[in-house]
Amino acid sequence: MLRPRKKFTVHELRRLKGKRILTHLHVKSPDEAAAAEAAGVDLMSCPFDTPEAQARLPLLVAAAPTSFLSGSTPHGLSSREEAIRIGFRALELGASSVYCSASPRIIEAMAREGIPVVGHLGLIPRHVTWTDYRAIGKTAEEARSLYRQMKDLESAGAYAAELEVVPHRLAGFLSKNTSLILMSLGSGTGCDTQFLFSDDLLGEYDERLPRHAKAYRNFLAEYRRLQEERVAAFREYVADVQSGTFPEPRHLVEMEATEFEAFRDSLK
Repeated sequence: MLRPRKKFTVHELRRLKGKRILTHLHVKSPDEAAAAEAAGVDLMSCPFDTPEAQARLPLLVAAAPTSFLSGSTPHGLSSREEAIRIGFRALELGASSVYCSASPRIIEAMAREGIPVVGHLGLIPRHVTWTDYRAIGKTAEEARSLYRQMKDLESAGAYAAELEVVPHRLAGFLSKNTSLILMSLGSGTGCDTQFLFSDDLLGEYDERLPRHAKAYRNFLAEYRRLQEERVAAFREYVADVQSGTFPEPRHLVEMEATEFEAFRDSLK
């Protein structure tokens, strides 16, 4: 069975580099994927790092059948072979590419097998023990290191890299000096995509919003309102059962009196 043609391929994304900034969202559910496709979002990514997330991927693909969707691989891939196996599994389930924050050694093995891989540069949450949560590349020394890391990913065969919390001037320079599609998460407007997480965009949590993010809605308040409505509805149900007002006649199935009498007589 042929799948619907995707809005983009890696080849087409490369041709767009430097021509326009693409919109890019990380989504978690089929509802979010469908909404992103309906809204005209260019690229999506999603978790692919747990058994639950891997089982959910086909549902996201079905909800947004023409969208370019990248699945994020588990942290701590133990070998090139494991990385290749997981990468191909994501593609088989409908992903257009995979995200991987592992070393260029792992990424190169995947890329050599034809798996489209997105690497990660700048602030890498999984590696913050080495950097702390802060902007990366504010000094000349760090900027040089970041440039070398970018070239290592390029040489390894990655087609793109997430660039997280890097000074926007440096990010623009890096983007102009690489063939990689650089995906800006808090790294300004000089990259090839603007990347946000749906949790941030929808305002789904009570913690401080990251500096680089913008909340367009307050879903947390709506979730709380819905929970209050759930509690109220359940309380009304309990009260109705206890008072005898539920179920009402309209909720019942009737039996003809003659049939009931015949049944009762048959037991004598």
